[in-house]
Amino acid sequence: MATSKNLSALLLASCLAVTAGNTPLAAQQPQRPNVVFILADNVGYGDLGPYGGGELRGAPTPRIDQLAREGLRLTQFLVEPACTPSRAALMTGRYSIREGLSLILVPDGPNTLSARSVTMGELFKSAGYATAIFGKWHLGKDPQSLPTAHGFDEYYGIPPDMTWDSATYVEKIELTHSLPAPHDVLLSRGPQVIEATAGGELRNVKPFTPEVRANIDDELVEKSIDFMRRQKAAEKPFFLYLPFSMGHIPNLPSSGFKGKSRIGNYGDKLMEGDYHVGQILDALKELGVDENTLLVFASDNGPSGEAFREYGNAGTPDMGSSGPFRGELGEATEGSIRTFCFIRWPGQVKPDTTSYAMFSIMDFFPTFASIIGAKLPSDRPIDGVDQTGVLRGQNETGMRDSLLSFIGGDMVAARWKQWRVYFTDVYPTGIGPQRQPGPGSASAPMAGYPKIFNIEMDPHEDLNVFGLFPFAGEPALKVVGEFLLSVKKFPNPPAPNITQFQNAARKE
Repeated sequence: MATSKNLSALLLASCLAVTAGNTPLAAQQPQRPNVVFILADNVGYGDLGPYGGGELRGAPTPRIDQLAREGLRLTQFLVEPACTPSRAALMTGRYSIREGLSLILVPDGPNTLSARSVTMGELFKSAGYATAIFGKWHLGKDPQSLPTAHGFDEYYGIPPDMTWDSATYVEKIELTHSLPAPHDVLLSRGPQVIEATAGGELRNVKPFTPEVRANIDDELVEKSIDFMRRQKAAEKPFFLYLPFSMGHIPNLPSSGFKGKSRIGNYGDKLMEGDYHVGQILDALKELGVDENTLLVFASDNGPSGEAFREYGNAGTPDMGSSGPFRGELGEATEGSIRTFCFIRWPGQVKPDTTSYAMFSIMDFFPTFASIIGAKLPSDRPIDGVDQTGVLRGQNETGMRDSLLSFIGGDMVAARWKQWRVYFTDVYPTGIGPQRQPGPGSASAPMAGYPKIFNIEMDPHEDLNVFGLFPFAGEPALKVVGEFLLSVKKFPNPPAPNITQFQNAARKE
């Protein structure tokens, strides 16, 4: 028979067990999580099942649908207008213009990631994490620009100053007879799949050809799983950055997915990417780290569209869908800068939830810093904000209500709440010019006034409502003013421009 003392101990233990079992998700403080960040490339808001695409687009995405059920879906996830700018913003938590990377980086161009830049790789490394990137860097090939010079232990992928269509360079050179060299010489001089380790030089692995392009994501996922397995064995937390090729022209599916969709190569590659996301989810479970891993799956940009549609096969366009919004990669419109994002973190992120909070790609930098206990740089502006409350369901509206957009050296637009404010001319889609009499007329460039669209009343941005809702410009201009003040204290480096060459010597 239990003594009175033993009964008291049993009752106390029972109470503690009940209390622990009823602790809200947000109140449970886990050990530092592993972090996996999968970045798709130019996949539009309307492409995937949880955003109204998937089966309706002729390309089912069942594993991504599962991911949405198991985590948080953001419906106002905002990026920068193109690949390099978005990746610079993700890695540094800053507007890309502050890094001199507000245009798509071109091979041997003057702008490249600075040695002074502090990246997400360094953030995790400072907190004792093993770090790796497998895929596309696109922030420069100079020694000080490489991921392995910015906190990443391992790097395997395509040339660090190029993107996925570089796989077609050699065949296009041969097609046009642009260089008088044999095929094997062109291959040896052309884009190479590379690898490197922290502090080391790049090593060429093999030519990056269309055949390699078709199977590159298989390689990247295989290496990602191997990396996670090794860190699990070493009992070390890890940060895996997997910027794979899903969505970027030319969408060349591997043999296992060729013809799987009903819309050609683009849909085939969506389905292949869906499979690869599933592989990562399965690997986390198999390795026993699923419960303590924060996984993000997002796109760096809205879809590539009319500019690249000819990469399609059999008459199908190689282009994504921006859903109800207007625009494509390279523009500053909503369809260019709003895309998908899922966040899964068992025990911390409530499953099957959706948030309309405005969330920038820059926000992951301070959010991750908060979660893993890393210090943010204090010698520069950090434009991202800590959105941990959004992840944990503690903050419905989030910590952001505005965002600026840059193309090259120009500030071209601002978001404030549901209002889009343009400082440069943005042509509406459809047939014929949009008629704007009076103050909106074209008697002067932009008529001296911004254009304002309400993306909730008018998701496609077809109606400039500056004359009806001029008050919306005031808070947006206040955000602009705050940014300009910060630039006085922390001047931006020269903006990228490959039509003007006075800054061509800049490489820090």
